[in-house]
Amino acid sequence: MIKSMTGYGKTECELPDKKITIEIRSLNSKQLDISTRFPGIYKEKEIEVRKLIGEKLERGKIDINLYCEQHGDQTNATINKPVVINYFRQLNDISQDLGLENTERALQSILRLPDSVKVEYVELDEKEWAIILKKIREALNILDEFRVQEGKALKTDIVQHIEKILGLKNNIEPHEPERIERLKTRLNEAFNNASSNIQIDKNRFEQELIFYLEKFDINEEKVRLVNHCNYFTETLDEPTASGKKLGFIAQEIGREINTLGSKANHSDIQKIVIIMKDELEKIKEQTLNVL
Repeated sequence: MIKSMTGYGKTECELPDKKITIEIRSLNSKQLDISTRFPGIYKEKEIEVRKLIGEKLERGKIDINLYCEQHGDQTNATINKPVVINYFRQLNDISQDLGLENTERALQSILRLPDSVKVEYVELDEKEWAIILKKIREALNILDEFRVQEGKALKTDIVQHIEKILGLKNNIEPHEPERIERLKTRLNEAFNNASSNIQIDKNRFEQELIFYLEKFDINEEKVRLVNHCNYFTETLDEPTASGKKLGFIAQEIGREINTLGSKANHSDIQKIVIIMKDELEKIKEQTLNVL
């Protein structure tokens, strides 16, 4: 069974004073690449979450966002009134010295100055985190199920392309007798043209002819192509992650197709080989998204 690296999972949990929303997205990547976005109070738990993601998702570009929506007017940030008043008085004195008007916009600027807003440190409640962690696990399970469904669609598409390659291999066989006869005719013509001018050993020529025809024999390539294609479809059904392995097998399929094209010496067979290559490229593109 194959899985796609593409997936999405989302969960929510209601706490007494806040609402937590967890979103996890996954895209294809050669390695595990995790990006987190947590509110400050949960930053200390990032390593724990990264480890959990690595164990569950194995590979891919993972983005996990944890959004916190506070209920009511509760907040751990308060305006530092004495500091703001002091800033305002200083700014007012400067404005009078310069003959400028001190507007309401000055207050907006003051609130961005150091220590104008005081943030009280709030210690993370482990019971609260246990609830959030449970929801993160649920989101990972949803994403994993998404990957399974996408993997089924990938498998269907990939198998269709493999079957097309095997069907195209069968289309080569009707052209082979004609191909061999063309090679023989071409060599015989060359022999007859040359024999009028130089003396040629016919027995040696026949040996060389057999050797030459064997070099252009494509039966081994066809057998290996079928074996690689069958191994590819067997690997699709393996229980463990197989994206990289499928990539290696696709390379071997490509080598056999290329050899068929180089040995063909027949325009119709070369056209079939080109279509095979096109099907293989589609397989490679899909394989990049397999876990």
